[in-house]
Amino acid sequence: MMASAGGGVAGAKGAKGTTGAAGGPGETVVRWSSRATNIPEIERELARIWAASRLVTVDGAEERRIAARTSVMNLVVVATRPEIAERVAATISQLTGRHPSRVLIVSSRDPDGPSWLDARIEAHCVLPRAGAPETCAEMIHLFAGGAAGRHLDAIVAPLLIHDLPVTLWWPGEPPFGSEQAADLFAMADRLIVDGSTWSGDGLARLREMARLLARPGLAVTDFALARQSRWREAIASIFDLPAIFPYLRYVRQIAVTYGSRDERARPGTANIIKPVYHVAWFASRLGMRVRRPLAPATGGGASVAEGEGDGHGRGLDATLSGPRGEVEVTLRPVLSRMPSGSTLRIELTAERRGSELRADVTAEAETVNVRVRLDGAHLLTRSFLAPRRTEVDLLAEAIETGTSDPVARDAIRFAAILAGA
Repeated sequence: MMASAGGGVAGAKGAKGTTGAAGGPGETVVRWSSRATNIPEIERELARIWAASRLVTVDGAEERRIAARTSVMNLVVVATRPEIAERVAATISQLTGRHPSRVLIVSSRDPDGPSWLDARIEAHCVLPRAGAPETCAEMIHLFAGGAAGRHLDAIVAPLLIHDLPVTLWWPGEPPFGSEQAADLFAMADRLIVDGSTWSGDGLARLREMARLLARPGLAVTDFALARQSRWREAIASIFDLPAIFPYLRYVRQIAVTYGSRDERARPGTANIIKPVYHVAWFASRLGMRVRRPLAPATGGGASVAEGEGDGHGRGLDATLSGPRGEVEVTLRPVLSRMPSGSTLRIELTAERRGSELRADVTAEAETVNVRVRLDGAHLLTRSFLAPRRTEVDLLAEAIETGTSDPVARDAIRFAAILAGA
């Protein structure tokens, strides 16, 4: 269906529901699609979905099967652009068999115009195996304008399944300080964002988001932090050897090199949420404190990663208080073909009893590599098979986590303080 000129779904008002073609086992299909222009109509269409049945052939005989309605949660997505709505719908549909949910994809248009609502109601179904009843979940695309678009919570609230948790996924840039966002946060049990997509360096929104951690009952998941799990596992592996473990409390420098498309690496031109999260996770796990938050670097800092282009700009630096004294932090941009803000290398330097340990971690599409030197001599090289995680993987993990992750919570709080909160 194409978008109408008013920003909604094309088709006549009150269009009759239609059923989709059959799909094979494990394949998600749109079994039902209909239209509505107000909340009561949406509720009637939802009821009609589960009143529908279809004929299937079993051992040569036709049988009428009723789809099994299954929901484990409410998933509300705020899609600020049509392409975002299409992407998240495709992502969510891949999880129908694993985490069937009532999904509301909400888009606000023309806030200064007259109030209107246009909805497309769909049933996404999966056949677990041949001859078995289908498992289905609802997906409701909501397009609202005028006063309705300014008060999305009033549209969302009556369509939620009561007694089921509410996950709010806000791709793009949530306006954390707005009344509209606050109203949606108030009804959510979990907020999902992706800080690596925020404009500028992303730090202002990071500081705003960290304030939400004080809300009772609201867990926060940032895909930018969740994606770094393969880096974290590799870093932790450095210190699992008895000969290296004692150096963990003697770290003196944490340096993160990240890619920049700006030849002069001017401040604010690259989102640095991911580099900041690397430091925040490591430092928060060791109980470090921020003595001086991130500021434009004035010293030499860490060396530029080899093979990633020439360094431009001095980046940012900070000072932490560690278990055995001060810890220098350096975030260094280098000209790179990678997406701006992508982590290219993490370097840790520790000094203990006159010996210096240097470890660096790099990552590729499918692997993460670790190298460790002690007083300049090679000590350890490891490579881990760890593919980059897709948005489907990240969303599934956020749904399965259920409760607030204390490690992620501490990392976000530390990152905000490091960013000057």
